[in-house]
Amino acid sequence: MSRPLHRGVPAIRVTSSSNGLLDSQVKEQTEKEELDRNQSSHSRHRLTILLLKSSLVVIVILALTGSFWWTLSISTSSRGHIFHSSRRLQEQLVSDLWDIGELSFGTSRMKEIEFCPGELENYIPCFNVSENLDSGFSDGNEYDRVCRQRSRQNCLVLPPMNYKIPLRWPTGRDIIWVANVKITGQEVFTSGSLTKRMMMLEEEQISFRSASLMFDGVEDYSHQIAEMIGLRNESNFIQAGIRTILDIGCGYGSFGAHLFSEQILTICIANYESSGSQVQLTLERGLPAMIGSFSSKQLPHPSLSFDLLHCARCGIDWDKNDGSFLIEVDRVLRPGGYFVWTSPLINVQSSLRNKEKQKRWNFVRDFAENLCWELMSQQDETVVWKKTSKKTCYNSRISGSGPSICSKVQDVEFPYYRPLQNCIGGMHSRRWVPIEERATWPSRSNLNPSELALYGLHLDELNEDTANYRIIVRNYWSLLSPLIFSDHPKRPGDEDPSPPYNMLRNVLDMNARYGGLNAALLEARKSVWVMNVVPTTGPKYLPLILDRGYFGVLHDWCEAFPTYPRTYDMVHAEGLLSLESSQHWRCTMLDIFTEIDRMLRPEGWIIIRDAALLIDSARVLTRRLKWEARVIEIESNNDERLLICQKPFFKRQPS
Repeated sequence: MSRPLHRGVPAIRVTSSSNGLLDSQVKEQTEKEELDRNQSSHSRHRLTILLLKSSLVVIVILALTGSFWWTLSISTSSRGHIFHSSRRLQEQLVSDLWDIGELSFGTSRMKEIEFCPGELENYIPCFNVSENLDSGFSDGNEYDRVCRQRSRQNCLVLPPMNYKIPLRWPTGRDIIWVANVKITGQEVFTSGSLTKRMMMLEEEQISFRSASLMFDGVEDYSHQIAEMIGLRNESNFIQAGIRTILDIGCGYGSFGAHLFSEQILTICIANYESSGSQVQLTLERGLPAMIGSFSSKQLPHPSLSFDLLHCARCGIDWDKNDGSFLIEVDRVLRPGGYFVWTSPLINVQSSLRNKEKQKRWNFVRDFAENLCWELMSQQDETVVWKKTSKKTCYNSRISGSGPSICSKVQDVEFPYYRPLQNCIGGMHSRRWVPIEERATWPSRSNLNPSELALYGLHLDELNEDTANYRIIVRNYWSLLSPLIFSDHPKRPGDEDPSPPYNMLRNVLDMNARYGGLNAALLEARKSVWVMNVVPTTGPKYLPLILDRGYFGVLHDWCEAFPTYPRTYDMVHAEGLLSLESSQHWRCTMLDIFTEIDRMLRPEGWIIIRDAALLIDSARVLTRRLKWEARVIEIESNNDERLLICQKPFFKRQPS
């Protein structure tokens, strides 16, 4: 059953100068008598609110005290039911007190959040190049992620001029709107990267059509890599134990787009770019991507996370920084995994004519050997290494010939943007299992009891989580309709037609736990990929998610997520508010919600499931964010509620 608790603001057109419109319409009261009356009325209003709040506090105290003594006097058999009813009454009183408390702070507390200036349409907190340069960052480190205090802007990011809702998958994989991304025609055509070559259809669109020469090149390239590994073609990647690929400096995601049809999950990471961003365009195509850098810090992924790492002219000088970039590759690469590198530096004939190139290539080749990587094949500008599956290899190296093995203190399994290490990590992990010994996809998603035991879980717990999310996804999907905000809202299980399977593409789960939402969406054959986020303050189940064949990342939700604005179709958060509340709110609920708004596309969805009191608090904030919102009662769990919101499409107009 559902009931409306708040109605949001419908989509309207706004201008950048509309923020001061209300103030300009306020008329001054020139007559002293009228001013006195207003002041007197205001004082009486504040006094009334104060008395009302005081009365409610007294009522709450009396209700709690009375229910306590009453509960002691009743029989044990009826105590549970009466306590539950009393608790719901207490919750409603506290909720009412919260609302009146909000009103008592006046219009400033309830004022809608203003829109950001136009120059912040691609704003990403924690990535401020000019401020980093002023702080002394250089040599590429100015593009690093630096989250300073008060780095957030308390405003809502508007889309660019002429922004259009992205086309649905799979059409949106091949065609995107030029106005939706920050890129120039020169940036489109001047890149030499294989996966950046593209064809402009017309002024409003960029095409990645399969009929283009670019696609033929990517298909041949993928086929070449498969043969170098020893496979017939890329369709055999799954049988070789390859499911997850980290594509470093991915161009515009064409390599991952091609492999998607083979059930290979490829995630793009690339440096922050103010224009022509690889990450922004890849996400716009509906492909997994996030901002990430090898320049100075470890990636926010556990050790032994990926089956293959790929770098095709990715712009990283692997011979620099004493090989620490290659050590980081080794850390996140699973035993038996592959590192594929394509670069002009590898071309033998070119290197022989250039002593400097030859010296650099020799360093990378020798360093890889000291990491216990086997050079499997080298063709033209591409080389493939295979990481050892045996720990004994490291002990058989010549003393002092390569990086040492990290101590237990150094070998942190869950690094969160730690400085790069100069020792080999992952050696102390209980998850050291060669990829060829793991179950292949899709069987990998169902971990066996011995694998679950590494995380202190039993098979029944994972099965129960999976069964719950099957029901949850079915209900969620039936609610993703504007009908939910009508006077006769849609309810879970209604017979109305559900949204199409491809209504959503990019989904972010803010508190992913075991990856249950991801599993249920795939099982229901929805055309989505999920960014599974494990909060730094919660249980560390991220390795479990990665071992199931999904993608995930560690993140602190009091900081900005490393992505561009307008990159997700749906954001899901179950239990996140309770988690942050248990940490005594290191940041405000409004901070978290403004970040959700920044990441969400216009007309995107927000689903929050949490304790009833926290949902009631969150519902109040939706008005300030201009979201359409409705609270849904959960009949199977009276202690929780569901908050369904949709972000309106506010169009920017010339000022």
